[in-house]
Amino acid sequence: MASETIVKQKEEVVKKLAEDLKDAKLILLTEYRGITVEDDTKLRKAVREANGSYRIMKNNTIKRALDLNGESGLDDLLAGPTALISSNEDYLAPAKAIYNFTKDHDFYKIKGGIIEGKVMTAEEIITLAKLPSRQELLAKLAGSLLGNITKLAVALDAVSKQKENA
Repeated sequence: MASETIVKQKEEVVKKLAEDLKDAKLILLTEYRGITVEDDTKLRKAVREANGSYRIMKNNTIKRALDLNGESGLDDLLAGPTALISSNEDYLAPAKAIYNFTKDHDFYKIKGGIIEGKVMTAEEIITLAKLPSRQELLAKLAGSLLGNITKLAVALDAVSKQKENA
């Protein structure tokens, strides 16, 4: 039987994790079976650069923390080795970092997750991760608007030159 101090320590870990996940925009569960230390280090760095956190925890600890927050939609995904990725700022950048890693590493799999309070399957998360970022979309919009404005300016200049010559 576990001593009371160990039980209290574990309860504190669960409470802290629950508090961290309470306001998270992204909670992602992945299977990390077969990952090397070098690849794990690269992945953790990519997630950190995307303003996310990457933790390897026991499934029971994750389940209890999610239960404290009233989330039970991921319970069936908590089997086997599980890594927990979370972010309080943005859900797209960490999801992209994980997706890009899974493209090069067949053994690393996305199990599912919660994005802004909605339970999502691995396929839905992958679909979101494939979308261009907000900055990319704004750049494309600006480029297309600038292209049309440039064409208009050239056409107006041509008309003004025709009128000058006439």
